[in-house]
Amino acid sequence: MLSFSRVHLPRLFLNTSYVINQLVSVNRFKNPSLFSNCSILSYHWHLKTHTQIHTAAKLTTSNSSLVYYRYVHLLFYHSSLQPPSRSLRRRIHKRLKFASKPVLNVAQFKRAVSQLPPRFTAEEICNVITLQDDPLVCLEVFNWASQHSRFNHDVSTYHITIKKLGAAKLYQELYEIVDRVLVVPYFGSEALYNTIIYFFTEDRKLTKAVNIYKHMRNSKNVECRPSIRTYNLLFSALLSRGSNSYINHMYMETIRCLFKQMVNDGVEPDIFSLNSMIKGYVLSLHVNDALRIFHQMGVVYSCLPNSYSYDYLIHGLCAQGRTKNGRDLCNEMKKKGFVPSSKAYNSLVNSLALDGEVDEAVNLLWEMMKNRRSADLVTYRTVLDEICRKQRVGDAIRLLKELQEKELVDNHTYRMLLHKLQGQPQELK
Repeated sequence: MLSFSRVHLPRLFLNTSYVINQLVSVNRFKNPSLFSNCSILSYHWHLKTHTQIHTAAKLTTSNSSLVYYRYVHLLFYHSSLQPPSRSLRRRIHKRLKFASKPVLNVAQFKRAVSQLPPRFTAEEICNVITLQDDPLVCLEVFNWASQHSRFNHDVSTYHITIKKLGAAKLYQELYEIVDRVLVVPYFGSEALYNTIIYFFTEDRKLTKAVNIYKHMRNSKNVECRPSIRTYNLLFSALLSRGSNSYINHMYMETIRCLFKQMVNDGVEPDIFSLNSMIKGYVLSLHVNDALRIFHQMGVVYSCLPNSYSYDYLIHGLCAQGRTKNGRDLCNEMKKKGFVPSSKAYNSLVNSLALDGEVDEAVNLLWEMMKNRRSADLVTYRTVLDEICRKQRVGDAIRLLKELQEKELVDNHTYRMLLHKLQGQPQELK
């Protein structure tokens, strides 16, 4: 076993020192009086393999023989001089979060309980929980009321408790309350289950959220059946899983099945759910399916397309090189009084420039500036590169200087693009 004092830690153990300092700060935060005179005596490490390390921190105080042990299991990278990796930081954060769980304020709990009459009702419990800021006090009041044999919780008490726990991200406690809801037959409401789905998706538990949806759909209680809000919550969660087209393709099949079930159950899609379908098809590279949904709006479905509908489609069409279709859709959008988003403008400007229509791309670039839409660095470089490709380097430099004079590009971007145009190395000072 190797032993090092804190002040003589070699750089080899940079990652380990980072974790130990995090643990000490968490414990000091939890109990400042105990760690006010704290001194770290030693750190002990022992290597299990070439890339795996166990860490133990031994802490004590001068006024007490109480010794705290904190154990962390780390994955150590071969390059020890690098900062902690993202996955390592996530594991550290998860363990620190578990170690720094809040403690119940007993005095506040007693004050909350003292406000209740001897024979309290579910409405009174709900009101007391609503007034509490501490989620652990809310949970303790809920559990305290459950211990009374004559008392039964109703939808309101479950709902407010789940809201409090979810807002505080106390998901483990929330799951326990949800399990108690699910075992009660014919119990609940659409709003209650929608809240559960929302917090499940916030905690990235999509499987649990879909299971709640299935529970709602199979419930014999009509008040618990899924509504358009339920479906929109699931659409939003599934579409936020990532920007990789393969991942979106995987989740799009689930979204398509949900949409089909929604229509079959007689739930009328709204503009959000239809735009979710369009967005999902575009992200999974099924633009023709997105166009099919778009053309059914106002015909099969009652709602008409809005600016988001056009924005998603323009981006999808331009990404597939269908510049003419994207430009026609953009013109149709402007005729209806909509202003394209920055993403739609950038996609169309890039697509026009790559197709060789640089003059039209420049005109559209000025149009988006006039409409207070911002162009990104990729758009600027694409337009300038395509102008240079047509042997018009002078025009490209003049355009860049005009953009800089109108403060549409910052100095850093201007100098970088100028060096690119002049064929010089990007030596920025």
